[in-house]
Amino acid sequence: MISRRKAIGAIGAAGLLSGCDRIIASPTVRGVLRSAEGLTMRAQRLVTDRTALAREFGPVDLSPVFRSNGTAMPRSADYAAHLASRFADWRLVVDGLVARPLSLSLAQIGAMPARTQITRHDCVEGWSAIGQWTGVPLRLLLDRAGLRNGARYIVFHCADDFGAGKYYESIDLIDAFHPQTIMAWALNGQMLPVANGAPIRLRVERQLGYKHAKYVMRIEVVASLAAIGGGKGGYWEDSNDYEWYAGI
Repeated sequence: MISRRKAIGAIGAAGLLSGCDRIIASPTVRGVLRSAEGLTMRAQRLVTDRTALAREFGPVDLSPVFRSNGTAMPRSADYAAHLASRFADWRLVVDGLVARPLSLSLAQIGAMPARTQITRHDCVEGWSAIGQWTGVPLRLLLDRAGLRNGARYIVFHCADDFGAGKYYESIDLIDAFHPQTIMAWALNGQMLPVANGAPIRLRVERQLGYKHAKYVMRIEVVASLAAIGGGKGGYWEDSNDYEWYAGI
């Protein structure tokens, strides 16, 4: 197994992105993203403190409605069955380059130490909303599984199907071990609504909303993204040439 410090230090300059669900794939939007992505990940690390915390807000700042974007209800029969049983048989799998693969129920995840944070979700489509998220820090899941040598990226495999295969996203170990990166199971003090990604979704607060994968079913630890989907790190990266790192 490798230590967290060694694992993070080993990350290269490659980058990936993910989808604020239904993004308008226009050349203008892609051009804006590319202009913000002019630096490589290695150069970005020299000028940006990626361990800094995203701004957190108070209860008075909560948006009256936290908008849902993209898929509001996965179409698969498996997801429908999980929803009908209130996710009683649902399991979150953590596998890949780990020493101890995990298969955790929603109750087991809910029993783990949780973090609650009120943050702003910034979507590339131009809207923002402030919500209160509660969930298990991703680092705790990865620590429990134990990263093996060569681990560099975390891939989130999701239940929603966009017609070209299941949705997926990915981040590197720096974001994976960030204290505000959580697998959220509650929004505004209530169990996560289906439209917002039930039963669990990624919150990676230092990145734009399209990185925040919903309906996460499996977390895979990999050395390379080349064999995942189209090899660019996420559904929107593969299908619409979005850049990988969407830091804010």
